[in-house]
Amino acid sequence: MNQARVIQVIGAGLAGCEAALQLADRGYPVELWEMRPEAMTPAHQTGDPAELVCSNSLKSEAPGSAPYLLKEELRRLGSRLLQAADRCRVPAGQALAVDRRLFSRHVADALAARPHIRLVRQEARRIPDTRPVILATGPLTSDTLAAHLQTEGSGAHLYFYDAISPVIAWDSLDFSVAWAASRYGKGGDDYINCPLDRPAYLAFYEALVGAEEYPLRDFEQAIYFEGCLPIEELARRGVDTLRFGPMKPVGLVDPRTGREPYAAVQLRRESLLTDACNMVGFQNHLRFGEQRRVFRLIPGLQRAEFVRYGQMHRNTYLNAPRLLTPALEFRARPGLFIAGQLCGLEGYVEAIATGLLASLQVHRRLQDLPPLLFPRQTALGSLQHFLEHADPEDYQPVNMTFSLLPPPPPELKRRFRKKSDRNARRVEQILQDFEKFIHAADLTVS
Repeated sequence: MNQARVIQVIGAGLAGCEAALQLADRGYPVELWEMRPEAMTPAHQTGDPAELVCSNSLKSEAPGSAPYLLKEELRRLGSRLLQAADRCRVPAGQALAVDRRLFSRHVADALAARPHIRLVRQEARRIPDTRPVILATGPLTSDTLAAHLQTEGSGAHLYFYDAISPVIAWDSLDFSVAWAASRYGKGGDDYINCPLDRPAYLAFYEALVGAEEYPLRDFEQAIYFEGCLPIEELARRGVDTLRFGPMKPVGLVDPRTGREPYAAVQLRRESLLTDACNMVGFQNHLRFGEQRRVFRLIPGLQRAEFVRYGQMHRNTYLNAPRLLTPALEFRARPGLFIAGQLCGLEGYVEAIATGLLASLQVHRRLQDLPPLLFPRQTALGSLQHFLEHADPEDYQPVNMTFSLLPPPPPELKRRFRKKSDRNARRVEQILQDFEKFIHAADLTVS
């Protein structure tokens, strides 16, 4: 075992669990603190580690996509949570989706199997004085700890509203209308599709924009994350907005008509048991009774039974470019590292990435090595670059996209006319360079 004081990781979400497992596998003693189930958040339902609060999807596995690039870099670094996700897959076309209960159980078993990890079921009401500490309490950081962060001089918090999609019981779907298929036939019959013709779509649209929402409190503003807008908010941007977003029909053929529907709703399996499914892109802030009324207007969902209604919750994050170094360390508080969505990156895989990054930075600090900066052209390097160079006056959470990477070499555009081919080749080149970097830096964990 590494001769070091106990490393405290606060928060057993995706980032905290990844960090704890990585550090334990390097021989460090770890205390992993988690306040649930004694103190719950507005969105969690269990006290399980690594609970997936919103969707059960970890996004695209298409080789030419930015989410795939980030996942592949993490796999090459030995991400323990991606290993768990790969073992808990459910069919989802070209996406990596998991059975969320099985995933949490798998992570819990991994934590219990590490003798160096002690799970502390207690709320951390202040930041520990000992160092190093990894703060991975996520966007649903408790009010007490958030207030402590602010009074300790860590800067003003920012926030946005995030929303959860409804989950529907599988046996309440009407399969005389709905059918199983993926877009363009890619991925098999992984999604359930509910088609709408034009009259049905317009009736649904009018009901949606007129539905009653839960009100915000008087002192709160409706600040939404653009990558996860409530569906009613998206609908207000225009009558056809949904048809080019979560209800796009392209690549689907209704077997009853042999034609592409006017609009379509897709549902994705929640578990390997196929007992429930998630309404893809239907995160919302409607009152529960309104969700029943409006969503049952969708053909195939006339008798839908809701296992969980859509909800919206306030997510807190820090102004990373103002407060943090690229090593995810507080500038003013050496030894205090931040991981997960608290640093202003949005998404499950991004949270896992920062947990792994923070563990590497702590390891290097304890080994008297300089902070680790990944090459700018990699996904991890681009995330580090964003956290350092984003505009602190208008700091907004982001997912991993190609827009965070440096511009591609001009020769790629000349060689490959199709954007998908260019992106696939670009990802391939980045991963080749990434492999060279991590082997030179001896970063992999067996």
